[in-house]
Amino acid sequence: MTTIDGADGPPPRPACRPGRRHARRPAPGRPVEHRFAGDATVRGVAIGPAAIAVESPAPQVDPTARADDPAPELARLAEALARSLRQVERLRDRLALLPEDSQIEIGSLLDVYRRMLGPSRLLRGIRRRITQDGLTAEAAVRQETEQLAAATLGGETPSSEAEDAAQRRAGEFREIGRRLLRNLGRMPFRSFSAVPEGAVLVAEQLRPADAALIDPSRIVAVATEEGGATDHTAIMLRALGIPAVLAAHGLMARVRDGATMVVDGSAGTVVVDPAPDTLAAARLGVADHARERQALGRLRRLAARLSSGEKLQLQANLELPAELPLIAQSGAAGIGLLRTEFLFMNAQAMPDVDAQAAIYSEIVTAMAGDVTTIRVVDWGGEKHSEALDRAGLRGEGESVNPALGMRGLRLLLRHPAVLESQFAAILKASSAGPVRVMLPMVTTVPELREARDIYHRVARRLRRKGVRLDDNLPPLGIMVETPAAALMGDALAQEAEFMAIGTNDLTMYTLAVDRASAEVASLYHPLHPAVLRLIQTVTEAALRQYRPISICGEIAGDPRAVPLLVGLGLRSFSMTASAVPRVKRAVRAVSFEDCRRLAHRVMEAPDVAEVTSLVDAFAAGA
Repeated sequence: MTTIDGADGPPPRPACRPGRRHARRPAPGRPVEHRFAGDATVRGVAIGPAAIAVESPAPQVDPTARADDPAPELARLAEALARSLRQVERLRDRLALLPEDSQIEIGSLLDVYRRMLGPSRLLRGIRRRITQDGLTAEAAVRQETEQLAAATLGGETPSSEAEDAAQRRAGEFREIGRRLLRNLGRMPFRSFSAVPEGAVLVAEQLRPADAALIDPSRIVAVATEEGGATDHTAIMLRALGIPAVLAAHGLMARVRDGATMVVDGSAGTVVVDPAPDTLAAARLGVADHARERQALGRLRRLAARLSSGEKLQLQANLELPAELPLIAQSGAAGIGLLRTEFLFMNAQAMPDVDAQAAIYSEIVTAMAGDVTTIRVVDWGGEKHSEALDRAGLRGEGESVNPALGMRGLRLLLRHPAVLESQFAAILKASSAGPVRVMLPMVTTVPELREARDIYHRVARRLRRKGVRLDDNLPPLGIMVETPAAALMGDALAQEAEFMAIGTNDLTMYTLAVDRASAEVASLYHPLHPAVLRLIQTVTEAALRQYRPISICGEIAGDPRAVPLLVGLGLRSFSMTASAVPRVKRAVRAVSFEDCRRLAHRVMEAPDVAEVTSLVDAFAAGA
């Protein structure tokens, strides 16, 4: 067995379609090689025998089943709750055996489970269904968890990041429901204690809590038939740092215990019974990844400088506090985009100012002096949260397309109490370290001015209450996510204290493409000349007004694209934490003059194909 662990996050998806299987004709007497493509989840290559983890079937539940007397059902529920809480605590006890970063990551999720098993809206709803609707405990659990999961998912979202977050929240409800149902039926949970050392763990599906049972010193890789690179399980596996490929459809039908397997978490491939040449290539891949891992590790403490000496700022995006360990591992210089939607997704009531401030303060403190840019909640009519719905923060159905309706700042200004509470919490948290405040989906100067007036009014109110704030408040800036904002860059730059270009939404609005739609997804490309011209326009506007300008979105973390963006005048980038080391390696290999010449050639290109060709050729020659 040979392995190299990696925790650098999902690399680009493989060229072949996920789930597509390839079989090679073997030499006489040899088993057939079967190759599967899935979601590349954790970088690295591992070779080892398969260990199939089988779980007993889930209990069958009639969601309409009724009980004559609710008292026994409530007693059964209480017993299942107690068993579930004890199990979560035992999982927490196991964390001491895991790497420190993994303890933080997995512990955060177990804290979520523990809160949901306590005095939560979930349990209130289950009990209400038992006492008022006369349901059995199983039926009540099934109905309530599925209703909450469905409400969390809502409709289609224009942002893939928001959709991924909603899927993870829905998964939390379903995981707690699954645990309660198994405990109600006294059904066993799976264990990995019998998995032999050096094995590849194979499962139809791996749930987040299962990650606490994985010993990375014994299990060298994970391959599953279900799941995906953006779900909770993927986050847990990245914290553990073992190569992983999820969503390798068809795998379970071909794998058997003890079969030799090759898991390539960089390419997103799983091979069962590899042929000799495949095995030899995998061993070379192991060595290559070992060298790359060592090289990227050395970059963590090196400056993000071009070869000609100019310094860049590489920051990380943060969606959940549980991702903080990944930021620490990456060497990012702070948080360039802290999405605050996680505070509201599963909340029954609005978190008050002090509760929000406590969470922000923990994150700011963890950054140890590096700046944290906190974006106020970017909500819209296509998403649902009980807390925000009660506060009136929903799109109210005035637009058929939620991406073009009430969302972002325009929605917050219609319900200023939500905005005021976030401003107050962020201002209170600013005593913990350097903070910036960012407004989403700004399209006009008047709405920016109105938000700024609210910001200063909240600060005056806090001072009157005795809260100590610096004379200079944290900078108030904007996200540039629409062509309107980009084209009005000069006017907005005079009002905003900093600007950040959100390329994902900017690309969507510029090209009129919803990448969640299979029919037009191929037209979505952030390197489209029209998008690049808008990026150049707003960057030049910010520089003329001496305003800090940064860029986030997928291309900010693409090592091929960053030299082009440097050539367009950008010096600050915010990306997924896993992308930071590779972007740093790319920029340290090029000079500013190289980047400027590349940008000049690209901005004369008429189409995406030529832009991509120029960028790829530059990356290959760097």
